[in-house]
Amino acid sequence: MAPAAAILGCAGEVLGRGERRFFARAQPWGFILFARNVADPVQLVRLTGDLRDAVGRAAPVFVDQEGGRVARLRPPHWRDWPPALDQMRATGPRDGPRAMWLRARLIAAELAAVGIDGNCAPLADIATPATHPVLRNRCYGETLAAVVPAARATAEGLLAGGVLPVLKHIPGHGRATRDSHAELPRVTAPRAVLEASDFAAFRALAQLPLGMTAHIVYDCLDPEAPATQSAAAIRMIREEFGFGGLLMSDDISMSALQGDMTRRSAAARAAGCDLVLHCNGDPAEMADVVAAAGALEGPGIARAAAALEARRPPEPADVAALEAEYSALTGRGRHGRI
Repeated sequence: MAPAAAILGCAGEVLGRGERRFFARAQPWGFILFARNVADPVQLVRLTGDLRDAVGRAAPVFVDQEGGRVARLRPPHWRDWPPALDQMRATGPRDGPRAMWLRARLIAAELAAVGIDGNCAPLADIATPATHPVLRNRCYGETLAAVVPAARATAEGLLAGGVLPVLKHIPGHGRATRDSHAELPRVTAPRAVLEASDFAAFRALAQLPLGMTAHIVYDCLDPEAPATQSAAAIRMIREEFGFGGLLMSDDISMSALQGDMTRRSAAARAAGCDLVLHCNGDPAEMADVVAAAGALEGPGIARAAAALEARRPPEPADVAALEAEYSALTGRGRHGRI
């Protein structure tokens, strides 16, 4: 039986009995964790194990551990990191990709140690002066030439550490001037401009195993629907970008989208998203998402299998040596202090 075409969250630091029963029935393809789920390494190992036990398989467990402001695992148990844009500026074009690889490899080591095998990174969004502050300093640069090598290095560092990367936010969030957590952004730039910059970044990274859509309307593609729910946008991602990986929505509960969870989830699936991502752990909403998303089917089954096949054991690494190299390139110590 194919798993449900959904990635779901849970409410707290311990998997409740009701949640365990629900996940056993619903069989989501994977899980995602947030700060509300994280206390310390021992607790997190127990939780990731319990999530997998609930569905009876080695389901992937994801987290948003970009570093900087978006980090669910934080000191004292885990490293702190500067905003990616600040780090890239400090290291420059020569050392920037290597520093991002080191950062990703060290993050992967921390995630793998607690049973997390997917990270919602890298970002291939290109920052502009008008990029909304919720995203801007999370970006890797302001040019295509800066962003693509850094994003590729981040993905490679995660994979080397046994963690699946999730490319986001396809087809490009950098021109959004509104926060999609709160309202729906609209990008009005001509297609030729986007093709030469924002879209080009994702086309260059189309070989990655997983991706996440943007809750943004692109007038040149579909003025009526955000990319997550736009067949035209997802057709471009598949046919023109050549992205063959498993495609998940951004969090379906974000306020950029309209309607209840059933309507939102069904629209994302109808548009071509393989998976619906739901993050807040609300039981009633999760039940609606699972019902509307249905089971993985058709090409999505093969894409999901290929994504899981990209998981591999972490490559041997001298963590102390990686930390020392990262510190030398960035001038930052273990906990992000100068």
